[in-house]
Amino acid sequence: MGDLVTVRLVERIRAEKSMEQDGQRNSRRTVDLPDAFPFNKVDEGLFSGGAQSAFSGSGGASQANSLSGEFTVTVLRVLPNGVLMVAGDRRIRLVRGEEQVQLTGLIRPEDIGPDNRIPSTRVADARLRFTGTGEIANQARQGWLNRFFSAIAPF
Repeated sequence: MGDLVTVRLVERIRAEKSMEQDGQRNSRRTVDLPDAFPFNKVDEGLFSGGAQSAFSGSGGASQANSLSGEFTVTVLRVLPNGVLMVAGDRRIRLVRGEEQVQLTGLIRPEDIGPDNRIPSTRVADARLRFTGTGEIANQARQGWLNRFFSAIAPF
């Protein structure tokens, strides 16, 4: 416990999703009335009608992320099977804000190279969080009023 291991961040994730849907429905109803009193006094077509509806929609989302670099994590615990539980936090203060990388996970000692480094792709149960604050991060976020109207817009 307390040992240090350097993690090489080699994350490249790409996700894509698309959907398309079409639907159409037609119905027509008529009632034939006998040609006798009082039914012959009813206007023809009074008891007929129909409905039509159509729907077409599509949507898509695409996201690509890449994270590279290195930072050192601390061994918090050695599990009974020898696996190391690690955690690390790195904050970088920039002129226009702050960037933070956090990592927790499990690593096998045999995956650690002779240079005491391990690629992030070999960290099991990895929880990798990359966040930023400041002017640039604020500009990338949707404003509160737009978020409000997006949440309540029925279409």
